[in-house]
Amino acid sequence: MPRARASRALVLLAALAAAAIDLGAKAASEAQLAGSTVDLGVLRLRLAYNSGVAFGMGDELPVGVIVAVTAVICLALIAYAWRRAPDAGWVERIAGGAVIGGAVANVVDRARDGTVTDYLHTGWWPTFNLADTFLVTGFIVIALLHARPERTADQA
Repeated sequence: MPRARASRALVLLAALAAAAIDLGAKAASEAQLAGSTVDLGVLRLRLAYNSGVAFGMGDELPVGVIVAVTAVICLALIAYAWRRAPDAGWVERIAGGAVIGGAVANVVDRARDGTVTDYLHTGWWPTFNLADTFLVTGFIVIALLHARPERTADQA
C-alpha cells in the first residue's frame, strides 16, 4: 500500500504543478499581453481566447455543455491514473500528471468565463497554451511507453 500511495502522490504532484504553471502563465498573459505581441522567433506570445475545444471546434455549443463534458473527461483521466499509478513507471506517472494537470487547468479556465486563454502562437498552428502542451506531450509519452515491446526477465 505505501508504494501505491507514493505512486499516486507523484501523479498528483505532477498534475498540480502542471495546472499551477499553466494557470499562472494564463494570468500573466492576460495581465501583460493585452493588445500586444512578444516575438520570440519561432514562437510569439499573443493573447487569444478559445470558446470551443481543440482548434475551436464546438464553439457554438453552450458553455455549460463544454465545461460538463470536459470535466467528465478529466474525471475519467483521474480515475484511470489513480488505478494505473501503482503499476506505472515514474515517467508514465509524471506524463499522466501532465495530462491531468493540463486538462484540469483548461476546465478551470473555461469555467471562469466560458473561454480558454491561449497565449502561444507559431504562425502555422492555432494559438495554444501550456496546458495544451502538457496534454499532448503527456499523451505522446504514454503512447510511446505502451508501444514499446515488453522486456522479460531474461532480457533485463
